[in-house]
Formats: sequence, structure tokens, C-alpha cells
Amino acid sequence: MYGAMNLIWDKTYIFILIGMLLSFLASNYVTSTFKKYSGIRNKRGYTGIDAAQMVLKVSNVQGVSVRAISGQLTDNYNSGNKVLSLSEPVANVQSVAAVGVAAHECGHAVQDAVDYVPLRLRAALVPIANFGSSISFPLIMAGVFFGQFLINIGILCFSVAFLFQIVTLPVEFNASRRALNILEETEMLDEEEMTMAKHVLFAAALTYVASAVSVLLQLLRLVILFGDRRD
Repeated sequence: MYGAMNLIWDKTYIFILIGMLLSFLASNYVTSTFKKYSGIRNKRGYTGIDAAQMVLKVSNVQGVSVRAISGQLTDNYNSGNKVLSLSEPVANVQSVAAVGVAAHECGHAVQDAVDYVPLRLRAALVPIANFGSSISFPLIMAGVFFGQFLINIGILCFSVAFLFQIVTLPVEFNASRRALNILEETEMLDEEEMTMAKHVLFAAALTYVASAVSVLLQLLRLVILFGDRRD
């Protein structure tokens, strides 16, 4: 019978290490890429806030407020209160990276305005995924002592977190595609700057891919360890 320590350390822990490494590499790549293109001023002198306001206007998205927030790469769009928040290195900085990131967040606002289905699905999954992640391991640990049924329920709960990661991918890729199309149509960035912006958004996309792979590896580990446990 598997003991509780099997959940903490065994040969399958390599899955966790691989996931951590992928996330670390993706995070470092996006940070270095953003820093590189944050040092390049866009030729039209747009700040992140300028770019966001223009993208929203061109896209005919109304009722969205744009604000500056503290932190780095903390940019986000909240569909609940229609607030687009841009971090300090983006909001009032006239860099290529700032314009790219701001436009990407506007892509989410556009998704919200057109009722983009994957965005709605992701929003609906947030509370379920959070609950599933928090309850999965206690259920699995309890199942080690009280039966396979609880283990199976725990693994199922954790699988919702993976589903959330999968749904997130098209949401993020689509937001970037919308952003790049608008930047090109409005000529906010020239051809050379567009290439730079694509590098920034590609690097950001890799963090979501790495996160999805990491969660998948954790799920596979749980299935291997406890999916067919025999007393």
C-alpha cells in the first residue's frame, strides 16, 4: 500500500522538477525579452496608456477604463469591472514592449465586448479550478487511508486545473492576434517594431504553455502514483 510519503517524494517527482524548470525558463525568457524591447522607444512616441486607449477606440470598445498599477508585468484586464490595468513599465513608457503588452490586454477587452466563448468559459472555470486545486490533495491523502474512491475524486478535481490551463491558451493566443492585427492596421508600430512586438507577445505566450505543461505533468504523476492503487 502506498504511504503518504509517496505523494511527497518518489521517482515520478522528476515530473515536478521538469515542470518547475520549464516555468522558470519561460519566466526568465519573457522577463529578458520584455526588458530588451522596453529599452527601445517606439517611433510614434506612444505610451502603453496611449496605445490602449487608441486600440479600444478603433475596436469600438466602450465603458472600459485604463489605469496604471504598481509592479512589473502585472498587466491585466478585469471583465467584471471593465478595468484595464497596466503596470509601471507599460503604462507611461514609450517603448515597443509597452505598446505590445497594452494592445494584448486590450485584446481581452475586445474578446469581452464580442462575447468570445473561450473567455467566458475561462471565467466560469476560475472558481471551480481554484476549489479543485485546493481540495484535490487533501482528498488524495485521505484516499490513501480510506479508499480509492476518494483518490479518484481528488485526481478528477485536480484535472479541472489542467482544463483551465488548456482553455487559457486560445484566450491568450487570440488576444495577441487581435492586438497585432490592430497595431498593424492603425500603423502604431512600423514593420520593424511589429517584429519586436511579436517577440514580446510570443515570449509571454510561452509562459502559458509552460504552465499548462507543468500542470499536465503533475496530473500524470498523480495518475501514475494513485490512479490504479492496489491495497
